[in-house]
Amino acid sequence: MTRSRSLLDWRLRFAVLSLIWGFSFLLIKVGTEGYAPFQVTLGRLLFGTAVLAVAMAARRERLPRGVRTWGHLTVAALLLNALPFSLFAYAELTIPSTLAGICNATSPLWGMALSLVALSEDRPTRLRVAGLGVGFLGVLTVLGAWQGFTGMDARGTGMALLASLCYPIGWIYVRRTLAGSTSSNLSLTGAQLLLATLQLAVVTPLFTTSPTDFPLLPLLAVAALGALGTGVAVLLQYGLVAEVGPTTAQMVTYFIPVIATAAGVVVLGESLTWSTPVGAVIVLVGAALTQIRPRARGAVPADGDRTAREPARAAS
Repeated sequence: MTRSRSLLDWRLRFAVLSLIWGFSFLLIKVGTEGYAPFQVTLGRLLFGTAVLAVAMAARRERLPRGVRTWGHLTVAALLLNALPFSLFAYAELTIPSTLAGICNATSPLWGMALSLVALSEDRPTRLRVAGLGVGFLGVLTVLGAWQGFTGMDARGTGMALLASLCYPIGWIYVRRTLAGSTSSNLSLTGAQLLLATLQLAVVTPLFTTSPTDFPLLPLLAVAALGALGTGVAVLLQYGLVAEVGPTTAQMVTYFIPVIATAAGVVVLGESLTWSTPVGAVIVLVGAALTQIRPRARGAVPADGDRTAREPARAAS
């Protein structure tokens, strides 16, 4: 009975995490209706950092020490938070939230492509390379390549795809520089979000003017995006990784575009052609194939008790 309740508990948290990250693209779209993209990102990071600060205080966690660690965290903050969050916000000025959510699902594909040259310990198999090809075929399907990308905003779509590329680049950097840190995951991510907030605090005044009014609905969307989509979601992710392992926890990636598409269509009334859901399915199949790794004889399963000391990303 206890085990059954435990399994139900993590599945519920998995579902909540999927919903939070799936609705993030809707919240970005609503936020940009009242505020500039950099302002949306800055607000998101402020609220997210506040949530992690409270969590760190409750657990009596301290910020990491060491100039070198803070230097690496500055780069991680740019690649995993400040840059992709801003790119998604700018992208959704011209593309629907449904498309942004699907573009986010290409992160595993970019990661697989980068692993071909960047991670010698993560060599691809034929199945994973096939998954890469299938996934990008799905991207072409979503974009309507056979129609010459007619009606597709190339700039916004490019920004969304570039945002999804930032995540695996950031993770490769983190794995090479911070995986052996003695600081806790919560401490590293709290510092990372703080640094990303400072980065946006410097950039935002340079490219935007202060708002003269504060529309309530977009403001609430930004607050929810930060507090839930960046702060609470990270805490949920930590719990899932600790309880069921990183392999199971990362399966949330495959639910995000489904929820983002449903939210965009039902709540925002965004249009949906047949190629979008069909292409999204192909993308997810390809992404799933790229995550299949051969198990060496006698190897310890990936979902073991050991978890890397790495800051987590908050998926857009």
